[in-house]
Amino acid sequence: MKKITLSKDNAKLIGRTFSKGGALWLGLSGTGAEFVFTGKIFRITIKGDEIAVPGNEDSYTRIAVYADGKRVFDEIVDFNEKTFDVLEFEEEKTADIRIIKLSEAAMSSCAVEVVTDDGARVEPAAGKAHKIEFIGDSITCGYGVDDEDENHQFSTSTEDVTRAYAYKTADALNADYSMFSASGYGIISGYTEEDVPKYEETIPQFYESMGFSYGSFDGVKPQNIKWDFGIFVPDVIVVNLGTNDDSYCRDFSDRQQVFEKEYAKFLERVRALNPTAYIFCTVGIMGERIYSAVESGCKAYAEKTGDKRITAMRFSEQNGAEDGYAANWHPTEKTHIKAAETLTEKIRNVMDW
Repeated sequence: MKKITLSKDNAKLIGRTFSKGGALWLGLSGTGAEFVFTGKIFRITIKGDEIAVPGNEDSYTRIAVYADGKRVFDEIVDFNEKTFDVLEFEEEKTADIRIIKLSEAAMSSCAVEVVTDDGARVEPAAGKAHKIEFIGDSITCGYGVDDEDENHQFSTSTEDVTRAYAYKTADALNADYSMFSASGYGIISGYTEEDVPKYEETIPQFYESMGFSYGSFDGVKPQNIKWDFGIFVPDVIVVNLGTNDDSYCRDFSDRQQVFEKEYAKFLERVRALNPTAYIFCTVGIMGERIYSAVESGCKAYAEKTGDKRITAMRFSEQNGAEDGYAANWHPTEKTHIKAAETLTEKIRNVMDW
């Protein structure tokens, strides 16, 4: 048996990943690796971070493995290190393998290594036709999508990014993706039930890093690692932020004006780091009230900079009577499917894909 450290030389790395200690560390939702495996035995070694100890049951990493598009492994990481048998054949076979972190970075991270028979080979999967980056919050993460009871609260065990609109949109458009999202986070405030904004829970302060996590990459916090924007150059960026800001802004015009200003400022930074992407500014799945401020912020940015490669789009608000609710009133997969269809059509029309 031999160990294989996944890297850009033998795999298509998905999202913002980090190599340390001979392992590929995964933090943000949807991060992982895809490769063509040829051999008889495929195993995966998973390493948990310091969150993977008793008492953190709602924060453990959830990770899956797909073989030729079918999920063959789904695990909650509540351990320091384990190796799992995933595939075994009597004769050498070839399979497309995709490893995906289903849960979000904020709660925990994990690392993976591949173990195969000595004669096995691992080669990068082919790149797709397009590239999309999604910047978002819990909706992008797939918060609660596996738990269709609105009275239940957050748990990473019920997060599944592959059942959420962003992953589905990328799949429909034959696009490789990268996601930067965290539950409860916004532009000027995280989710709050008070009249004081949660400045510490905002996406812009972490966007240029590997993410944000209470866990770490083998002792290194992802928020302290700078991301190289040359690694993944998106054709399209979807900014789906504002839902959590709305909990603070509500109908206060002065707060909405602050949001618009900071939203436009964030767009300037996104454009500086991604000069060739077309930017779509979206919101609305869990409430449309803040859409006018998103649209105004987008317009203010475009007028100031002359940038014509940007547009705003409002999602239809979820219909609980028709499609139900997931944990803590989050969207169900039915709602995510509808949102993905809307976004896919919009991107196709604008980009002529």
